[in-house]
Amino acid sequence: MIKENVEKILKELPEGVELVVAGKTRTVEQIMKAVQGGVKIIGENYVQEAEKKYEVIGDKIKWHFIGHLQKNKVKKAVRIFDLIETVDSLGVAQEIDLRCKQIGKIMPVLVEINSGKEEQKSGVLPENVETLVRGLSGFQNMRILGLMTMGPRFGEPEDSRPYFVITKKIFEKVKSLNLPGVEMRYLSMGMTNSYKVALEEGSNMVRLGTKIFG
Repeated sequence: MIKENVEKILKELPEGVELVVAGKTRTVEQIMKAVQGGVKIIGENYVQEAEKKYEVIGDKIKWHFIGHLQKNKVKKAVRIFDLIETVDSLGVAQEIDLRCKQIGKIMPVLVEINSGKEEQKSGVLPENVETLVRGLSGFQNMRILGLMTMGPRFGEPEDSRPYFVITKKIFEKVKSLNLPGVEMRYLSMGMTNSYKVALEEGSNMVRLGTKIFG
């Protein structure tokens, strides 16, 4: 079923939209079935879990980090991941830049926005995004390629729409600044129950787990 689910989704997604399959708690076997279906990007929430899978699967696919990144995990993370979607502070960014310098890597990142201003969620508040991006644009070993948001979780997909609208507005604003080291290419919004609404609001990267694995 996993392979079929992937094939169905890939047919359904508009051209130019990237599918990131959320691999949290999934086995290597399950992920490989998704890869056979055509998945090219796996998103992981925990560095340790990703590390174990990376040892087996390696560079057959791209790896995105989609969880909350702790400073003490950055050194390992920059070796595994092709894109970190959840940068939300200068502190973590400095650590990424430093660790990438040591291994001669330039790390593509997305800035995570806490679009619902939820206390328990990570991400930078909408009103602070521009200041953070300006701060990040000076790092030599990092490139900002866009924004990511989770948005509040709702039973009704439609309820997510205002948060996607907010994030898209910020995306366009940051894009218009033409900052060095910033290339606004990706807007990562939408998960299994909200991705269709996210696509309508300009998302070009969706993160799906349950939709693929059941």
